[in-house]
Amino acid sequence: MAKVINGYKRKWGDRWDGRRVKVPGLQTIMSCLWPKRTDCEVYLHDSIDVTKMLEFVEKKNIENPEIKTTFFHCVIAACAKMVNERPLMNRFVQAGRTYERYEISCAFAAKLAFDDHAEEALLFFVPKATDTVDNVSRLVVDKVRKVRRDANKKGGIDDTLDKIGALPRPIVMFICKIARWLDYWGKTPKAFSDGDPHYSSIFLSNLGSIKCPAVYHHLNNYGTNSLMITIGTIHDEERLMPDGTKQIRKMCDIGATLDERIGDGFYFARSLKLVQYICENPEILDKPICEPSGFDYQ
Repeated sequence: MAKVINGYKRKWGDRWDGRRVKVPGLQTIMSCLWPKRTDCEVYLHDSIDVTKMLEFVEKKNIENPEIKTTFFHCVIAACAKMVNERPLMNRFVQAGRTYERYEISCAFAAKLAFDDHAEEALLFFVPKATDTVDNVSRLVVDKVRKVRRDANKKGGIDDTLDKIGALPRPIVMFICKIARWLDYWGKTPKAFSDGDPHYSSIFLSNLGSIKCPAVYHHLNNYGTNSLMITIGTIHDEERLMPDGTKQIRKMCDIGATLDERIGDGFYFARSLKLVQYICENPEILDKPICEPSGFDYQ
């Protein structure tokens, strides 16, 4: 009996983490000519006005002090909403075929302590379609607190990597070779890929928290992640407003690296504009992820 995932009945050719979709011939040929994700990277960079979003965060923390909302939480929620509204952004290519995930998943790395030698924990979560930014904040805060509470227990994927990494190098290389083969054919056991950021819809890096700009970050051939987003520092910048006046606004650089085989530049640019629109109209984040943003695509 075919398994039903989020209302979708799996068919022949589907993977456990995505359903196979038909794409134009050009995309099929591209997937065969350039089978590696790192050969098909597209990098987008933009500077987004986040003045209203920072005001939104400040107001929310005053009204609901029990929920510590941050700018990063809002960006995660905005990106999740964008992927929900732009389904091609939730696709991936593997073994020359294109798949669309059954759900939206977000991942990021968190420092266990702000120290040069402190390790990072890889965090992964799946927001529900009915979640708002408040729900996302709770999820992120709970996960970060959990891994920082015990620096020696960072989570399933981190513990697994530590154990494998401690083995002799020939064994590690052999295990990695098997892992890549299983990954290519979609046979990786769910127990190993669950919680792995390389299998997420969106992999975010909050570089602004360590005072770094939004740099280019490569994709990986392992896993299925096709969207990497970096967030830079927030800074003051003079901007020309629609009414012709000049104002000092809070700006934030954002970079996105994508797999061009899942869409085209026009679709990617519109998707980034949607994130910008949500940042400039942050009240949208108080609505469920599944609710349309109202962005005018004309």
